[in-house]
Amino acid sequence: MKNVLDDLRYRGLIKDYSNEDEMYELLNTPQTIYCGFDPSASSMHVGNYVMISLLMRLQKAGHRIIAVVGGATGMIGDPSGKSKERNLQDESTLKANTEAIRHQLERFINLDDPKKGILLNNYDWLGSLKLLDMLRDYGKYFNINYLLNKDIIASRLDNGISFTEFTYNILQAIDFLHLLRTQNCHIQVGGSDQWGNLTSGLELIRKLEPNQTCSVMTCHLITRADGKKFGKSEKGALFLNPKLTSPYQLYQYFMNVTDEDACKYLKVFTFLEKEEIEKIIVEHLANPGVRIAQRRLAYEIVKDIHSQDDANEAIEMSAALFKGDIKSLTKNQLEDVLGDLTIEMHQDEIMLEDALILAKAASSKREARQFCESNAISVNGEKISDPKYVLNKNNALFNQYSVIKRGKKLYYLLKHE
Repeated sequence: MKNVLDDLRYRGLIKDYSNEDEMYELLNTPQTIYCGFDPSASSMHVGNYVMISLLMRLQKAGHRIIAVVGGATGMIGDPSGKSKERNLQDESTLKANTEAIRHQLERFINLDDPKKGILLNNYDWLGSLKLLDMLRDYGKYFNINYLLNKDIIASRLDNGISFTEFTYNILQAIDFLHLLRTQNCHIQVGGSDQWGNLTSGLELIRKLEPNQTCSVMTCHLITRADGKKFGKSEKGALFLNPKLTSPYQLYQYFMNVTDEDACKYLKVFTFLEKEEIEKIIVEHLANPGVRIAQRRLAYEIVKDIHSQDDANEAIEMSAALFKGDIKSLTKNQLEDVLGDLTIEMHQDEIMLEDALILAKAASSKREARQFCESNAISVNGEKISDPKYVLNKNNALFNQYSVIKRGKKLYYLLKHE
């Protein structure tokens, strides 16, 4: 079998290895590999998708995958990357989140054959673990100084860290040991912020199963153009749940990334082969204005996360907006495309010149009239030159929306009561 690590290196996915040569040697034969997912939200996001796609690549290369939903560790809260204590979620919320994430993972990872992939909840073995057993059987193997030197703990010492979050590292280490013993799992992967947790698992295995060869590796945390990571707590987070982030919104986000990010993301997020990616990059750099890399990137991501139909629909919606063909959109599509620009109307009707001022498309009636008379304004896809034109429910799209366009790109959405 071809060693998948060569492809992962090309894509720039891997940041750290416990032992790179050892990892390469392990991946020369079929392995069982696990990755954990935190159920602190009802949906995973594009940052999680990096890890999901890594598991998909490993599975396609012939390795068995274990996706672990942290039903137990989620009750504790992972301190990794956090500057303050998490708010503990109630059991019913965690249970609902765990189930939601289970369903999302099932869409991407082949779980039809347990020899190829399985989904587990660490509550199944940690939930019944008694405190005294945890302290005697596992806690005694972790030196306090060892834990204090972990970045995920050391970074919290000034602000304080509770004993609850302090123990998270040990609980995740128990996961790795448990999966080694019960599932013959020798490899764990995670985001680079999980390095301390992953290596603690290796430390526990080294002491309790010294004859076993186990290894870990981490993925780079993929950042946005502003340097922030893709995450559920970030403003404008890109969720995998289409009700939270629509396929069109996902498509538009990646259509608007920089040229540098588009070329990088083609390697990270898509399953295109190296030769095709390099061809796209060459064509893109020869004529950046056409945005070849962004178009292919956005299409591939929406197709893989949602469906080919959703990707095609996103392209059609983008084309309609570019051409000003607003009437071709359904109500749901219109709300998806322009919903963020909605301006609530508090009167039955309004003259166009007043609507332009209300929408801040013009600073005065004089400017509004100039825009109209110069043919710079359209309403619902029709050019309107009369500043006294009246907008109301009768001429609104779906008896609710008036779409104003100024120039080639500026849109405003008025919602009638």
